Amino acid sequence: MSIALATTWEQRLNDLGNVPASRVRSDPAPGTATVDDLTRLRNTERKLYELVDGTLVEKSMGWQESLLAGILLHWLHGYLDLHRIGVATGADGMTRLFGETVRGPDVAFFAWNRMPNGQIPTDPIPDLVPNFVIEVLSTGNTYAEMSRKRREYFQAGVELLWMVDHRTRTVTAFRTALEATVYSEDKIIDGGNVLPGWQVNIAELFSRLDRQP
Repeated sequence: MSIALATTWEQRLNDLGNVPASRVRSDPAPGTATVDDLTRLRNTERKLYELVDGTLVEKSMGWQESLLAGILLHWLHGYLDLHRIGVATGADGMTRLFGETVRGPDVAFFAWNRMPNGQIPTDPIPDLVPNFVIEVLSTGNTYAEMSRKRREYFQAGVELLWMVDHRTRTVTAFRTALEATVYSEDKIIDGGNVLPGWQVNIAELFSRLDRQP
């Protein structure tokens, strides 16, 4: 069911992926919010929202999740400094996938051929679909929420998606919305055809959570 067609609060939350009601903004009313509303709130509030089929949903993110996303973005920037095939953004890099749906992937890569006129966009929320996305799972995320997000990414044209779970210390790579491979701590994961030659040692990534002075 589309959020725009939902007639009860329960239906709206279910369509969003069973997210807690506390993460759904009621003003503007769910189903009526626009990209302009999201842009305005980015300038006036400290919370980070995504726009899901016209509904503003607070992005769930924790401290360890932010740490891991930052490390992956740093490593990806290092790769892109040597292989100038595109650019990468963090969770603040909101992008409009389609319609009134805007996502802020924890890490995203955009190849130059997806850029308007081959230039980095100046719009605060551009109509731009990433080639590669990393989502670091938070304890506040629901399974249904991430399933919906995964479907949206591939519907829009994402080619590769990693979902990082610090609780199980695994990274799941999706090449389609349904085709997935789970990589454990003893594995090395790579960027495939999207990021040729880029590799991440999963044990090294999660070892950053164990560091001490």
